[in-house]
Amino acid sequence: MIRFLQTDSRFTKALFIVVIAAASVGMVVYLIPGLYSLGTPSSGTYAVIYPHWYSRFISSGATVSQQQVQVVAQQTLETRSPEYANNPIIVRYYEAQVGAQLVQQQVLLQVAGQLGIHVSNSDLRTYLHSGNLGAALFPNGKFIGQQAYADLIASRLNMSVKQFETEARTQIAINRLEALITAPVTVSDKTVRNAYLKQNTKIKIEYAVLSAQQLRSQINPSDAVLEAYFKQNAARYATAIPEERTIAYFAFTPNDLPGGIPQPTQQQIEQYYNDHKSQYMTPAEAESRHILIAVSANASPQAVAAAKAKAEMILKKIQNGASFAAMARKYSDDPGSKDKGGQLGFVTKGTMVPTFDHAIFTQPIGKLTIVRSVYGFHVVQVEARKPAQLQPINQVLPEIQVALIRNQTAAEETKYAQELTNQADKEGLAKTAAAHHLQLVTTKPVAQQGMISTLPDSAHLLAKAFAVKPGDPPQSAATGEGYAIFQVTEINPAHPPTFAEWKANVLSDYRDGQLPTLISNATQELASKAQSMNSIAKAAKAMGATVETSGLVTEYGQVPNMGQVGQVAPQLFNLKVGNISGPIATQTGGIVAKVVDKQLPTPAEIAKNFDQTRETLLQQRRNDAFNIFVSTMVQNYQRHGLIRLGKLPGQNNQGT
Repeated sequence: MIRFLQTDSRFTKALFIVVIAAASVGMVVYLIPGLYSLGTPSSGTYAVIYPHWYSRFISSGATVSQQQVQVVAQQTLETRSPEYANNPIIVRYYEAQVGAQLVQQQVLLQVAGQLGIHVSNSDLRTYLHSGNLGAALFPNGKFIGQQAYADLIASRLNMSVKQFETEARTQIAINRLEALITAPVTVSDKTVRNAYLKQNTKIKIEYAVLSAQQLRSQINPSDAVLEAYFKQNAARYATAIPEERTIAYFAFTPNDLPGGIPQPTQQQIEQYYNDHKSQYMTPAEAESRHILIAVSANASPQAVAAAKAKAEMILKKIQNGASFAAMARKYSDDPGSKDKGGQLGFVTKGTMVPTFDHAIFTQPIGKLTIVRSVYGFHVVQVEARKPAQLQPINQVLPEIQVALIRNQTAAEETKYAQELTNQADKEGLAKTAAAHHLQLVTTKPVAQQGMISTLPDSAHLLAKAFAVKPGDPPQSAATGEGYAIFQVTEINPAHPPTFAEWKANVLSDYRDGQLPTLISNATQELASKAQSMNSIAKAAKAMGATVETSGLVTEYGQVPNMGQVGQVAPQLFNLKVGNISGPIATQTGGIVAKVVDKQLPTPAEIAKNFDQTRETLLQQRRNDAFNIFVSTMVQNYQRHGLIRLGKLPGQNNQGT
């Protein structure tokens, strides 16, 4: 995916005025008026990206489908935040992000083509050899075969070969485009030295801290001032006391159901068991032992060959009578099993890496074999297997009973709540409650965000109660332990409080308003005193501030009551030892600091880290440069009407 890095580089912006101008020459023809309304995408389309203005007449643009956006968004969400996978708001957010990225990707592919960047079959083969899957696809330099290739891509990436190679070609093209665009980016030696010097300079400070909380407590206006503030901000307090409603209700729990808590019959239990047999299957298991000869996926062919030869040597020794356990303790590189003689115990199907998993669930029991995985070579022996089997009904009976009781109780509660609601609509709450021996309760006025203490969970009831009016028919609401049948009897509209009843809140608001100015003035006074006295300690004593001393820190260092020094007070690194700063604002108050020690990196340290620092700066500038280019290209496409958006369910797309 495209990187979105927020940086500021005048150099790269200037550079890309030239680059972007060159790339945009072919877009002059897009400025022909009257063409922006052409080529509306179909309902199943998220966006169409056209390479030229005339492409809209012949529908030859690149399409991003709604299904593609939704699938990628769902996969991303399930990987990163599975707990939100069913949250429609979060899902729509991810879809918007994925949609924008896929549109941007198509823009870059078209720009790459216009600049003569194409990906050949030879390029793809080179990429497959050298990429992350190279060792797995070409062990010992030999292709594993088309079917094994397809199986590998499906198991690791959940893709077809065609999908994988399409994405690979896309990545190659965009990588080449990025390399082309960022090729002119350079960093001078002076810039490298200054950057390393800035990042690695350390300072030690003595500093006085003015606490915002302490200063806040000093703001004590008179009642007259507060009342005047209250009147001046009347609009702010017009609805300070929220709307409240009085509610009459009666509630029931499962114990109040006419037939009591439902008990499932034997027939229902058997039917549920038969309908849910897949839930009660125990997966296949295999017991095995192994000896691992580790070799990394990107190891040299010589290292791979040596590891394989070692595994074959161990295999022959075991076949000739050597103890498997002894060989494991002597040779295995698996610390979790070597001391157990290589024993892995029983594992369920699908829990091991694919090649190992396939071996232990297919090869004959007792047979010795060598298996290659991402970890290296395994000498494997299967000792036993248990097939997948259905658990008998008596083993899962309690689980089924709980599920049936829960489902049947919920159904009976819903049914009973509807019956009581209908009866209350005809006969009234009081008469209905009495007829069923339930207690009628009338609440005190309660706000929507309040709670009814006599109910386990009153959130559903209050949400519904604030959507109806007095006199509306009775409704039911879940309470966490059954249902309540209720009506709203009275509404107290939101209204302003009197000054007397809201005085504490007014004082808090007044203090919040006065505090920033007080902190600023007090910190400025503290700085003036410290500089005139040439002493942090004396100024702090005069102002009632506390004095602290830091250790040696770089700009990324954290200092108590300050935070990250480079973010809060970068000016401190420009001071000489003995200098006192001006006022420094923090999230918790104000600070004045004195630099008491300063250590700069030595010329030897700068030289030692010069190349690494240069590469880091180069990469940052390349990222800056390419992101400026990407942003400009997408804006050009948008401005010239070459990106036409469809509409996702629940959205009103107007642009990328």
